[in-house]
Amino acid sequence: MSDICVLGNFVADNSFYAKHLPTKGQTIFGTGYQVGPGGKGSNQAIAAARLGSNVSFLGKIGDDANGKMAIDLYKKNNIDQKTIYISKEYPTGVAGIMINKEDGTNAIIVYPGASMEITKEEVDKFSNLITSCKVFLTQLEIKTDVTLHALKLAKKGNAVSILNPAPAITIDDEFFKYIDCFTPNETEAEFYFGKKIENYEEAKLAGEFFLKKGVKNSIITLGDKGAYFSNNETNFSLPALDLKGKVLDTTGAGDAFNGALAAGLEKKMEIKECLNFAIKVSGISTTKKGAADAMPFVKDIN
Repeated sequence: MSDICVLGNFVADNSFYAKHLPTKGQTIFGTGYQVGPGGKGSNQAIAAARLGSNVSFLGKIGDDANGKMAIDLYKKNNIDQKTIYISKEYPTGVAGIMINKEDGTNAIIVYPGASMEITKEEVDKFSNLITSCKVFLTQLEIKTDVTLHALKLAKKGNAVSILNPAPAITIDDEFFKYIDCFTPNETEAEFYFGKKIENYEEAKLAGEFFLKKGVKNSIITLGDKGAYFSNNETNFSLPALDLKGKVLDTTGAGDAFNGALAAGLEKKMEIKECLNFAIKVSGISTTKKGAADAMPFVKDIN
C-alpha cells in the first residue's frame, strides 16, 4: 500500500519564456519554449516520490501522446500507475504557460480535458487505498464533489488530509471539516478570507478565519516571505529559503511545497521541521525550468 495518495490532474505544459509577459492584444517574441509534464496533482505526486515517499496518483488522462508522457513520467519516478484511468472520450489536459524570464513569474491557462472527468465511482474503486494511506493530498483542479467525496474517505481512515485550494474556487463550508492541512498561497487565501494578505499579521488573521471554519492547520505560503502556520495551539512565521541559484521559473513551486509537506508528514517530521523542509524544496524547484521536471530529488536538498 502507498504511504501517500494524491488525487488530482495531469496536464501537458506548453511553456513559453520571454523577457516580459504580453499585455492584452500584444504579440511579443519569446526567448524559449518547452513541452513537459504538469498539472498540480501530478506535480505534487512527483515531488513526494522524488523525496523518497511511496506514492500513488489517482487521476485520469487521455489515450494520446500527452497521456503517454504521463505514464512514462510515473514509470520513471516509481509512482504506482494502476490508479490512473485512461479515457477514450476526452483528451489529456493541456496548459499554456507564459513565463517572465527576468523574474520567473508566470500566467497560465489550463484546459483540464480528461482529468476533470474522473467520477466518484472511479474514486471508490480505490477507496481502500485512500482509507489506508498515511497522507491524502488533493487540490481543486477536478470536480469539487469528487474532491469532497475523497476527503471524506480519507478521514474515514487515519490519513492526514491536505487540501491545496488551487485554483481558488468557491467550495462548500462542509469541505473545511475534513481538512487537516489547508495550504493556500497568499492570493488563494485572500479569495477565501476576503481581505488582502501582504504580511504575517494579515496571514495570522486569515489563519484564524480558516480555523473557525473547521480546518485543523492553516498553512499560508507567502512567496518570498516564506509561510505562516496556525492551529489552535500555536502560530508562527517561517522565512523563505535564501536561494543560491537564480529564480528561473516559479511554475510548480507551490506543488513542490505541497508534495514535500506530504512527504514530511508521512515521515513523521515535527511541524516546524516539516514546513522548513517544504519551503526548502519549493525554493530549489524555482531554480530549474518546467513543473514536474523541476521537482527536486533528495540529493538536491542535501
